[in-house]
Amino acid sequence: MIELKLALSQEKQETKEMLDIYKRYSSGKAHKAELKVANKQFVDLLKGLGLGVFALLPFAPITIPLIVKLGQWVGVDVLPSSFSPGNKAARK
Repeated sequence: MIELKLALSQEKQETKEMLDIYKRYSSGKAHKAELKVANKQFVDLLKGLGLGVFALLPFAPITIPLIVKLGQWVGVDVLPSSFSPGNKAARK
């Protein structure tokens, strides 16, 4: 439960940074490297929204792990970066 809270906190912070970068980009004050970071976070946000749809289904405790496993099997990362197992060091 604590790891979920940390991951959600990290996702919230990254989304705030993304919105700030897009705001600065609209006024011409953001660099291309910053825009790449913001676009990566936007993809993470879309991944989270995609999994959120499955959370509404009746068998979510079964379908979400199945989708994650299927994604790993075909080589597609369906989890946002803050929920990826390799990102635990970044959250601490």
